[in-house]
Amino acid sequence: MGFYEATATEQASDRTWKSTIQPGWDIGGNANGGYLLALGGRAMAAAADRPDVATLTAHFLRPGVAGPVQTEIDVIKAGRRFTTARGTMSGDQPVLALLGSFTDHAGSSDEPQFLLEQEPAFPRPEDCDRILPTDTFPPPIMGQVDLRLHPDDDFYNGPSGTPLIRGWVKLAETDSWDTIGLLLAADVFPPTIFNADFGVAWVPTIELTVHVRHRPAPGWLKCHFSSRFVTGGFVEEDGLIWDSGGALVAQSRQISLLPRA
Repeated sequence: MGFYEATATEQASDRTWKSTIQPGWDIGGNANGGYLLALGGRAMAAAADRPDVATLTAHFLRPGVAGPVQTEIDVIKAGRRFTTARGTMSGDQPVLALLGSFTDHAGSSDEPQFLLEQEPAFPRPEDCDRILPTDTFPPPIMGQVDLRLHPDDDFYNGPSGTPLIRGWVKLAETDSWDTIGLLLAADVFPPTIFNADFGVAWVPTIELTVHVRHRPAPGWLKCHFSSRFVTGGFVEEDGLIWDSGGALVAQSRQISLLPRA
């Protein structure tokens, strides 16, 4: 099932939107955090009646497993440019607490720009290592995307010692992206901590925020994720995402626990 079908949502009442956590978007039976954020983001955008994410934050309350969920959404403010809403996604129990602002990014590329950092240069997708899915690890969600790791960051060949993950990603079934898809891209790469040689295991996300600046052009997304501090049992991860036209389309930050068996 493709991404757009797998994140479909339907209004059930004034405040409630129905969705389904689909199988195959998981890691060891637990839905990928970026996929869950996209599922909730699709419902939030529909409730806000705005096509694009501006910023969306999720607090992860418990793992999401395949099956029906509903998102209870309250619109806090509907302004001229942004609509802000909060919501809770639940199955049998609450899964995500969400807060976001939604907008229409048409014409955003015409705004003034100042870039202190430029788009990084690294090998083309065909020169990077494609990650293929298995029933365990690499996880099933790798079958939903075409993900290529920078050769220097491919921890499958041994961790580099630096908490850095770079690479390319596109959806398996289409070259098109929307701003909801950027929520998936922000969390679909392996955790940076795998290259710091802390071991490979489940890395539970506590909170994930994605800021979206533009609608992405079709094709590959170039992604750069890094961590600077591992303290108190936590690791932060900062992400930068560029589209095929070289525009910085999204930034992300998440805080997670260290790998857990």
